Amino acid sequence: MKKILVVILLSISAIAFAQNRSNPAETTQKLATTMYLIENFYVDSTDMPKLTEEAIIAMLKSLDPHSAYIAPKDVEKANEELVGSFEGIGVTFQILRDTILVVSAVPGGPSEKVGIMAGDRIVTIDGEDAFGKKVNNEYVTKHLRGKKGTHVTLGIKRGEDPELIDFEIVRDKIPLNSINTYFMVDKKIGYIKLDKFAAQSVEEFEQALKDLKKQGMQSLIFDLRGNSGGYLQTAFGLGNEFLGSGKTVVFTEGLKSPKQVFDTDRNGSFRDGRLVVLIDEGSASASEIVSGAIQDWDRGVLIGRRSFGKGLVQRPFNLPDGGQIRLTTARYYTPTGRCIQRSYDKGSEDYFKEMTKRLEHGEYYHADSIKLADSLKYFTLNSHRVVYGGGGIMPDIFMPFDTTYSTKLFTDLVRKLVFNAYCIDYVLKNKETILVKYKDFPTFDKKFNVDDVMLEDFKKAAEQKEVKWDEEQFERSKDWIKLRIKAIIAQDVWDIDKFYQVVAKDDKMIQQAVKVLSSKTEYNKLLGK
Repeated sequence: MKKILVVILLSISAIAFAQNRSNPAETTQKLATTMYLIENFYVDSTDMPKLTEEAIIAMLKSLDPHSAYIAPKDVEKANEELVGSFEGIGVTFQILRDTILVVSAVPGGPSEKVGIMAGDRIVTIDGEDAFGKKVNNEYVTKHLRGKKGTHVTLGIKRGEDPELIDFEIVRDKIPLNSINTYFMVDKKIGYIKLDKFAAQSVEEFEQALKDLKKQGMQSLIFDLRGNSGGYLQTAFGLGNEFLGSGKTVVFTEGLKSPKQVFDTDRNGSFRDGRLVVLIDEGSASASEIVSGAIQDWDRGVLIGRRSFGKGLVQRPFNLPDGGQIRLTTARYYTPTGRCIQRSYDKGSEDYFKEMTKRLEHGEYYHADSIKLADSLKYFTLNSHRVVYGGGGIMPDIFMPFDTTYSTKLFTDLVRKLVFNAYCIDYVLKNKETILVKYKDFPTFDKKFNVDDVMLEDFKKAAEQKEVKWDEEQFERSKDWIKLRIKAIIAQDVWDIDKFYQVVAKDDKMIQQAVKVLSSKTEYNKLLGK
């Protein structure tokens, strides 16, 4: 045994003092030898699979903030939203007082087909009780999702009926839309909100655009706020929608990844109408590719706050055990050559504190707090306007963070799900009355008002959730609280589209976009025409 150990130690020494040049065989041998030593000579027992995963995570973390390891059990879930579907029964739900409450059934999905309705409470699953402290999001996902073609029986309590209704549901593939809503803001201006750049996003966008054009849309507000990105190919496809043929949307390049240029191969379906893109500090990666291309080509006006600043491309590599590594292989550049990736020289932890630093420096409230070096200056391709790289996309019109949202009371009301709990209860008791009194959403939107009685009940709901009520903060956020209550009620009675249509009336960025799009003179001036 001593001879074997000496040979191993000599091998390690030889590797350690080898020439500095990278030798894949030596590197692999070094890692394998280290794992062998730990497994066979370490003083205590070890969990080698766990240790291997931790080693991979540590290596990737030392490279850049966005290279990542995904464990085998998490790969399907990690890819689900971007692939655009999952397999299950097709409901959105809310856990209300330890009970699974159906918020809505996915149109055309298995639950809707058998008659599951918004407001139904799932009391049993396959004959077993499905309520109480054991019920959480993980429990619901585990019991309601499953392979296409498998069966599940739900015991449903509907309204005040004491008898449960049994529904047998055959699970199926459920689409996950990346466009949650689109609608006409006025007679000529349409609005589309994209939540992620998924596999089906281009098709969804084209359908939304087609529907809006039928309603008379001439100008468009494209909302990318909070959109953290997705597939590079989808970003290219959506960028293509706004440009003419032969225009560069983005190009990528890395030390070991040759330059790849993504040029449009056709005229986009919305290449001519006036365009405003909304961005903020949550707009990242693919969102920055699209907004950067639009800005570089002077194609539209960007409104909002500086975007996240992620200009790195991750490529997925599958591991033998089913795990996956998403490795940064290239940087992406906007058509003018801007790489908008911000620095990560101080490590990942400091990198992800950037948003907090922006808040502390006052950037969310004052545009002049942003300092960008002249070395990062570029010029747009048509009007030669000044734009910047190296730290996110700077909008053409800065919009400060709305202080209505910044009270601790409002944050606690959202964080502790007071809005959802109150509105679900309200709709359960009043849905039929609402539908009789207001008949349709436009009538509801015009005439429904959150009155003082409702606000008192809402306050009681907050107290039940142990939210400390502050009257001064309430007065500051009162209008937005009332609007949000109305919007969630509209969502629960009709669908999520209606939530966005209600809040759009008090969304300062949307209102600024309407102002810009309504004035040809101002719009052209902003684009240097």
